[in-house]
Amino acid sequence: MGRWTKMHGEYKVPGGKLVVVDFDVEDGRLRNTRVSGDFFLEPDEALTAIDDTLNGLPVHLEARDIAARIDARLPAGTMMFGLSAEAVGIAVRRALTDATDWRDYDWRLIHEEPQDPALHMALDEVLTEEVGAGRRPPTLRVWEWAAPAVVIGSFQSLRNEVDADAARRYGVSVVRRISGGGAMFIEPGNTITYSLYVPDALVQGMTFADSYAFLDDWVLGALGELGIRAWYQPLNDITSDQGKIAGAAQKRLSSGAVLHHVTMSYDIDADKMLQVLRIGREKLSDKGIASAKKRVDPLRRQTGLPRAQVIDRMIGHFRGRYGLTEDRLTADELEAAAKRVAAKFGTAAWTARVP
Repeated sequence: MGRWTKMHGEYKVPGGKLVVVDFDVEDGRLRNTRVSGDFFLEPDEALTAIDDTLNGLPVHLEARDIAARIDARLPAGTMMFGLSAEAVGIAVRRALTDATDWRDYDWRLIHEEPQDPALHMALDEVLTEEVGAGRRPPTLRVWEWAAPAVVIGSFQSLRNEVDADAARRYGVSVVRRISGGGAMFIEPGNTITYSLYVPDALVQGMTFADSYAFLDDWVLGALGELGIRAWYQPLNDITSDQGKIAGAAQKRLSSGAVLHHVTMSYDIDADKMLQVLRIGREKLSDKGIASAKKRVDPLRRQTGLPRAQVIDRMIGHFRGRYGLTEDRLTADELEAAAKRVAAKFGTAAWTARVP
């Protein structure tokens, strides 16, 4: 950085307000700092305390360290609404790392005919790489399923997660994705699954956990428009007072792109799911519930709307926030994905890589 460098950073607090920071950098330190936004903060002197704390800080501090220094200097009884000390720290880090905003991109939408489960896994890897290489703009892809499936996380044990006999009995294929997290039980028409393929610049300055909430924030807004009071539950769940709605997972590639995908329960055959998935007592007990059926509350029951209408409303909300252009998979992308199904995602070696 030069002796004097002007910086501007923004961070929309998930479920909260916009935090903006403007400052100069002089010889590796923040100068002339100014925090603003549409948040609520009492007393007024708290804002001055935040600005004074930031002024003079070294540029190498991480968001959590900046937050700790702010918290230590806030007046007694300070109240923040739609704002936190960590959010200010993230906004500072985003300024220093040249982070981008959602509206900096020409977002594309892919929502095509049903695909085989293994092809969906391959498309996620291919499209993330394409965005990282700059050959595809950031993209929202809504999945349609051609067959029932169990999708297990990259690091899960196949035999621990899936009852192979029950899966065969119900014609459920098992595929493994490139992201971590838990198993998903899929039946066509019973889930809403989507992926975001984004440059890593969009989540610069955030921790891994913070990026989940950031990338899921638009979904909370869409659900709110559908009459559902939903919130983000760390690390990777979207839930309501009626139960879990969705689970998310991420994968960051060396190409400089992030895959963030979410499966939402629209309807669910809980009895079949419990036969196919081995959901252990320990996993249930740490949620404080006795039955796996009560963990998930489908969107069909909460909205009373057809699945297609829920999807259309979600897409409309995204478009209203960030813009969205209709797009298609290219022939090259489909060909590359088909090759990866044959070499990787459709093979026993990959699916059973953790037996």
